[in-house]
Amino acid sequence: MQIESFYHSPHTKWAYSYNKDTFHLRVRTKKNDVDQVTAVTGDKYDWANYHNDYAMKKIATDRYFDYWATELSPAQKRFSYAFQLQSGDEKLWMSEAGIFEEQPGPPAGYYEMPYMHEIDGFKAPEWAKSAVFYQIMPDRFANGNQSIDPDGVLEWGEQPTHDSHFGGDLQGIMDHLDYLTELGITAIYLTPIFEAPSNHKYDTIDYKKVDPHFGDTALLKKLVEACHASNVKVVLDAVFNHSSVDFPPFQDVLAEGENSAFVDWFHIRDFPVEVKEGPLNYATFGFFASMPKLNTTNPEVKQYLLDVAEYWLKEVNIDGWRLDVANEIDHSFWRDFRKVVKSVNPEAYIIGEAWSDSLRWLLGDQFDSVMNYPFSERVLAFFQSDQPNGLSFAENMNHILMRYPLQTNEVLFNLLGSHDTPRVLTMFNENKDRLKLAVIFLLTYIGTPCIFYGDEIGLKGQQDPDCRQCMEWDKAKQDRDLFEFYKQLIQLRNDHDVLRFGRFSFLRADAEDGRIIYERKNEQEHFTIWMNHSENTAILAHPADAEMEDWQDAFSGGSLKPVDGFIRMEIEPFGYRILYRSLLET
Repeated sequence: MQIESFYHSPHTKWAYSYNKDTFHLRVRTKKNDVDQVTAVTGDKYDWANYHNDYAMKKIATDRYFDYWATELSPAQKRFSYAFQLQSGDEKLWMSEAGIFEEQPGPPAGYYEMPYMHEIDGFKAPEWAKSAVFYQIMPDRFANGNQSIDPDGVLEWGEQPTHDSHFGGDLQGIMDHLDYLTELGITAIYLTPIFEAPSNHKYDTIDYKKVDPHFGDTALLKKLVEACHASNVKVVLDAVFNHSSVDFPPFQDVLAEGENSAFVDWFHIRDFPVEVKEGPLNYATFGFFASMPKLNTTNPEVKQYLLDVAEYWLKEVNIDGWRLDVANEIDHSFWRDFRKVVKSVNPEAYIIGEAWSDSLRWLLGDQFDSVMNYPFSERVLAFFQSDQPNGLSFAENMNHILMRYPLQTNEVLFNLLGSHDTPRVLTMFNENKDRLKLAVIFLLTYIGTPCIFYGDEIGLKGQQDPDCRQCMEWDKAKQDRDLFEFYKQLIQLRNDHDVLRFGRFSFLRADAEDGRIIYERKNEQEHFTIWMNHSENTAILAHPADAEMEDWQDAFSGGSLKPVDGFIRMEIEPFGYRILYRSLLET
């Protein structure tokens, strides 16, 4: 066995409390190198009476490694443990003390879980595991009150520019709540709604004022109440990394220079501060002179922003915050932010914007979730490819699943596109068959899915600003086939717990082959999703117990029974089948 590939740490994603009673252990080994892994556990104070061995299951494989896992519920909420690894006749032991050919004597040198404190665990809102989100840019969704339109508003549906306004507002969202509930949406995420000069509102002037072109606080409260009455949650966007140059504290710095009371609210390099083209003497978001970066380590800035977070939770009863450019703000700020938010609403959902591995923010003391762009990148690349590699896709997806503990994966904010990316239909060169496979994967995968407004009716567009087209409300101009497809998939997810909480794993994924099969499974139900991501008709087969009850087709209602120990199906080019069966005794 290649011992250099063995890895375990008694921390984070390798050893963690899944809930107050259950603990998960993981071990990494070289791919296809180890036949069996056993977790040997016991209580160091009474090993003889509290000793158990747990056969670990291989839960994922990526390009280089296998990942093994087991769960246990220690009677005293504490335990010591080591691992026995076996390949053929060879056996090795791994403990905190090292790797040995002979078993280390219990419990000296073992890894330890001294005590499972519930407060130390990662716990996200339960409702987020079941949510199907819908992202809305208010200016582009619907114009419900033309009397508050900004000057120079364009006619609805014209080609957007970086600076154009279309008059969408909160009333427009209110007017179309029935559309969202018909689609099956259970939560909406609104891009910023607070006073700002731009159409996107990521340059805040007043953090405690709804932009007057969107409405006011009373209307926002009414919208949230209407959403809650329809069992729809509401998450707002917090832009705490930077503000607008028109933010009063920054204006004071421009006017008063070094004498300003707000000079330490920003990252000023020298004076005088000037908003201009070219090199700047103050830090900004990216290189946008109009967005000065806030100094969140300043106690006054921190308190100001924490008050904002608390204010909107209390004032209008929102259900959470999406945090813009979250990875560029200090961890100390986010730890205090979480305490404030959870003290007001323990079930508030906190989503950070981060584009890469985000484990450091997802340890239970900062965010509940992040926008899962690594998911987007891998799913889009696979389903866009003319030469798909199922094995590579499975390995890539398993790799990102192993970045986080299970309960984190269950609430990661999965998306195919957003206001920061081209439209998904455009990314698929308007090939709906390929797009539908990606949407199926999104809505049957582990995590919290989010749909960008209009994707479900076929809006198209390249990168910003083209991806921020106005919503099309004329049904004759909507792709109703696509709408019904999204609706059907969302309904399926909403109807079956296993598609929200069940274990995920690949059953078939071969190199140089786009035909894949994967499953979602819990103690009650078993789903298998079959995809023929190729231009040719394919016959797919997978082993199945010949004695088991018939499998049901999730959409046609027909049934299939294993023949000679296999389920076999002919699937058309870019086709799919979703099968399920009950695991409960009848």
